[in-house]
Amino acid sequence: MTTIALVGAGAVGARTARQLLDTPGLSRLLIVDRSRANATELAASVGGEAVALNAATIAVADAVALAVPGRAAAQLAERIISSGVPVAAATDDGLGIDALFALDILARENATQIIVGCALLPGLGDILARHAANALERADEVQVARVGTAGPTCAASLRRARREPAREWINDSWQIKKRAGTQLVWFPEPIGAQECEVVSLGAENIHRAVPEATFVSVRAGEAPTRRPPLPPRVSGHPREIWAGLRVEVSGWQGNARSSIVYGMVERPAPAAGAVLAIAAARLAGLVPEVQLVSTEPGAYSLGGVVNPVSFLSELATRGLRVASFEGVVGSAGRGKS
Repeated sequence: MTTIALVGAGAVGARTARQLLDTPGLSRLLIVDRSRANATELAASVGGEAVALNAATIAVADAVALAVPGRAAAQLAERIISSGVPVAAATDDGLGIDALFALDILARENATQIIVGCALLPGLGDILARHAANALERADEVQVARVGTAGPTCAASLRRARREPAREWINDSWQIKKRAGTQLVWFPEPIGAQECEVVSLGAENIHRAVPEATFVSVRAGEAPTRRPPLPPRVSGHPREIWAGLRVEVSGWQGNARSSIVYGMVERPAPAAGAVLAIAAARLAGLVPEVQLVSTEPGAYSLGGVVNPVSFLSELATRGLRVASFEGVVGSAGRGKS
């Protein structure tokens, strides 16, 4: 009997719960939130069990999915890992990610794993970067761009990232990027061209996924919105928020320079929820089709611990597909540092 505990009943947590309950082999889904009312409401709507996060909950869980913000996720993860239970964390907050990776030694001491940044970016962006790098004989540049956020917490993280100094990985060291304004980046339709600026958010995970790269840069932009096509002529019909992801990896094929570009457009909460659910389910021993490149204890980025093809295949079975760009590439642009 496989049990997974989900901590966080917000936008991403709700989607993660639905994805987990659709995963074959899951027997129990325990739902935890700082608001017991929110946990109870989500449990009632999807069929899980609302519980408190205590020693008894951790003891019966085969894995824990954390859909909570940065530092809170790190504090919870420390407690869970100390019990030897693996953790998948969706946080995209820079300080939180650093704190989660700092649990590497603790995870090793307790013979378990923690996967850090199981959302869109960090998360799916890491996997796409590794997937593209694997298709080249030698990858040396990774440029990633994102627009859109999965909820208020994610939006707050992105706002902070756009205020903080941005870093790029250049020739084996992190360097502060001088603010040079925005740059036009092309995403798959219906998003299209969006203005994005360099941020540090997710860059560390990209570098962990493609450690051979000599240049890593991440850009981010505002969330685009559009009115859905149906139903027509409905006054005040709410706008849909979209998330876009673009990953360009450049390198060498023989003596020729080559670039591979992947992109995805999806509603952000369902996409992030699917990524977190697959990661947590794999740590719990489910979805064996998703292959781990390392079963050694420790802290990993998502792109650094899973086989990209197997993960993307599982994602496709859940309705999320990635597109490859054809023709001229390079619109993400490498700026001067």
